[in-house]
Amino acid sequence: MSNGTPLGDFLRARREALKPHDVGLPEHGRRRVPGLRREEVALLAGVSSDYYIRLEQGRENSPSPQVVDAVAHALKLDAESTDHLNRLCLAASQRLHNRGEADVSAQLLQLMDGWDHTPAFVVGPALDIMAGNSLATALHSGFEKFDNLARMMFVDPAGRSFYQEWERAAHSCVAEIRAAYGHDPEFARIAEVVAELSARSEEFAALWQLHDVKGKSQEGKHLKHPQVGDLRIKFAAFTVNGAPHQQLVVYQAEPAGPTATAFETLRAMATRQGTERSLWPRSSPSCPRGGPDCGDASEGT
Repeated sequence: MSNGTPLGDFLRARREALKPHDVGLPEHGRRRVPGLRREEVALLAGVSSDYYIRLEQGRENSPSPQVVDAVAHALKLDAESTDHLNRLCLAASQRLHNRGEADVSAQLLQLMDGWDHTPAFVVGPALDIMAGNSLATALHSGFEKFDNLARMMFVDPAGRSFYQEWERAAHSCVAEIRAAYGHDPEFARIAEVVAELSARSEEFAALWQLHDVKGKSQEGKHLKHPQVGDLRIKFAAFTVNGAPHQQLVVYQAEPAGPTATAFETLRAMATRQGTERSLWPRSSPSCPRGGPDCGDASEGT
């Protein structure tokens, strides 16, 4: 993913994104490098130039909390980016390593299966779809596969028409993976997804290099399904207790509104197609998607 260290790569990207006038410094003449110089960040943070250079070069991996706060202030990082910086400064022994994606609990599968009017699905750190209920499957039926949100966004042709605010959604998608990466830069699945999508999508590669960070929270989405048309949804994501690397994603419609009516149409379509109980868990690497086309790996509830 890079020849540098996660900490150094992040600092370099955020330094290069700033201009001297952004931080109140004068700008004289032509610059050979984009953004701020290392010496300027060091000055703003109140540390020596040599120390800051060692941080970017990976020769200093354990800065004090006071230094981290000073560097974050110098780089004008927001709260999420500052938390990300603090995580990158942790020693390997201090990290909660993700040694693999745990199965989605039976209780959570049963809960989602009971939500007939609400699309719900579980994603892993690399935005793999680990489980989904029938309405979530029907909502994403225009895609080649309902397997990984980032792949669907950047590689599947359906992504451009499904996500009506594609640029905003694409930026958020990459920033979410970057946030997960900060929790465990050694997690192999994130490396696999980033390498694949960087090779297949120049837009993904460019966004990944920005090092922007944003976790899933709550926001609105404008989607367009090929059969039921425009959808205006409310969106929320929740960390799963007992499985901190999983997130439950829930889409909701305004009661009695056009999107709620469209959800009812999707549910009826799924019922007619015999998929009304198609909730499935993502299972083994040999069947990375899980679901109806994976034989015994699919489990109804």
